[in-house]
Amino acid sequence: MNQTFLDYYRCPESFANFTLTGEPAKNSGFFLFGEDVLCYGSSSSCFLAPEVRPHLYDALADVAIDGPTLRLPFDPAEITENLRRERYLQNPHGNDEKTSRQRALSNAYRFLRPALPVAIRKHLQRFHLNGWDKLPFPNWPVDRTVDTLLERIFTLALQAHGVDRIPFIWFWPEGAPSCAIVTHDVETLSGRNFCSRLMDLDDSVGIKSSFQIVPERRYPIPTSFLDMIREREFEINIHDLNHDGRLFDNREVFLRRAERINRYAKDFAATGFRSAALYRNPEWFAALDFAYDMSIPSVAHLDPQRGGCCTVQPFFIGNILELPLTTTQDYSLFHILNDYSLDLWKRQIALITETHGLVSFIVHPDYVIAKRARVMYQALLAYLAQLRADGTLWIALPREVNQWWRQRSQMKLVGDGNRWRIAGEGKERARLAFATLVGDKLAFTIAKANLPERGLSRRDDGASLRG
Repeated sequence: MNQTFLDYYRCPESFANFTLTGEPAKNSGFFLFGEDVLCYGSSSSCFLAPEVRPHLYDALADVAIDGPTLRLPFDPAEITENLRRERYLQNPHGNDEKTSRQRALSNAYRFLRPALPVAIRKHLQRFHLNGWDKLPFPNWPVDRTVDTLLERIFTLALQAHGVDRIPFIWFWPEGAPSCAIVTHDVETLSGRNFCSRLMDLDDSVGIKSSFQIVPERRYPIPTSFLDMIREREFEINIHDLNHDGRLFDNREVFLRRAERINRYAKDFAATGFRSAALYRNPEWFAALDFAYDMSIPSVAHLDPQRGGCCTVQPFFIGNILELPLTTTQDYSLFHILNDYSLDLWKRQIALITETHGLVSFIVHPDYVIAKRARVMYQALLAYLAQLRADGTLWIALPREVNQWWRQRSQMKLVGDGNRWRIAGEGKERARLAFATLVGDKLAFTIAKANLPERGLSRRDDGASLRG
């Protein structure tokens, strides 16, 4: 039950000393862990609700500190996985009558979708998404439930050990406060033909991005097109199989399609994947032969499949690293919300960077051909470039984030006298950090490169950041 916490923070194992206060219930349900953390799973408190509702039981009252041991009424690993893998959803892939009707309507829409102009599609989608702003969970416009849960446990660990601070390996290389990736899903022939112009826009501010290519039936994919992307140092990933939205309809069909998708991954030398319209079933991802996936939103209120992984940090689903989508898609912003300003994107960026997460974007070449949308995207690029210049963001390709997160997952903190040092491949890019309490809030301090642990009591020896 300690491994999820250790994987998230990469702190010494001695600080993750957690046990259960009692036997968890056999069933699962919703409960709180503090007023701002909604959990789903089993608990020894046994006060579990079948749905999200007011006045849920707060299991924080059942936490006990026994010397350096933190006794919890639930398994943090179970709760975290339930949220990340969207197991809290009520029958997300079920076969009841209501779900069957919804699937029939959805299939009809997906069949007609390629022939429908955006002007018609957006009205149908607004009707389908009616009431999205009243959904109680996940939290709009950014959900950090998993991150807040683990921060709360870190706070309790500080109290249990009676120490001022606990060391861990910082989230991003070279001590970057946060990270951002820009991705482009290419859905149509006109979008494919606009990719070169889109690369020009990205290059104008020194940002490299990834292009997710649909390998079958949507448009021709000449070798020269793929070579152009590589030669310009952008990234190629696979976008579904044929973008019909039916990849996860049933297990048998999925496995057949996964074989073809994996062959295209080898042909295109692609290491990343994203499904069409963010349809997904994380429990099936093992059949996909990719290093990372980008199909799960943090909060999916405006997507065809509701839910969300409730985190703004990468995480592993088996051997696949998930890079969650943490901002609103361009199509949803422009055509569902009818918003051609940076306000929502800026709000989401601020919420994510304040807590040191991954800011990830989907901007379709298909939807920024029009001047109004293209001007908006250029404004976003300029804003991201300014945040990078200010030292707020490390802007990377998805494959670079994958490489870093995998290296970090294998690093360890080693005690060396009165110092801590980082061991493992990539350690030269890693930074030692410390978690401490400022009042009742968790705060982080990042050491400078190769700085000994004992010097961190001086304010000018590191960068202090809020948790």
